[in-house]
Amino acid sequence: MTALEQVLYTGKTHTTGGREGASRSSDGRLDVALSLPGSAGNGTNPEQLFGAGWSACFIGAMGLAAAKMKIALPADVTVDAEVDLGKTGDAFFLQARLNVSLPGLEHEVAQALADAAHQTCPYSKATRGNIHVEIKLV
Repeated sequence: MTALEQVLYTGKTHTTGGREGASRSSDGRLDVALSLPGSAGNGTNPEQLFGAGWSACFIGAMGLAAAKMKIALPADVTVDAEVDLGKTGDAFFLQARLNVSLPGLEHEVAQALADAAHQTCPYSKATRGNIHVEIKLV
């Protein structure tokens, strides 16, 4: 396990009620209702929040990779995250797919950016070896 030498930011949230509750960040910028996945509730769920955070971080990591490669990251880059909640036996697990769109880039260049991002993105590092992950160019 890698120990941090310098903390750059600490995100703080307070959650009540679990999957049918609410989460609020300490600065008030995040204030969301939570609902069970697939339910008729009005809130989001942890899988959607995880996908949103990971995809945003992944785009940032591709931007860093593009700068190192001295190429421009397309302005309309997108990452569609799909985070599955499932069971094996009695245990719950996650798996994920990141569908990466880099319009206008040659396939080899886009693949190199996605591969580099998957190596450097903190979310990718946190999940590596822990859950099944697929990175796909679309």
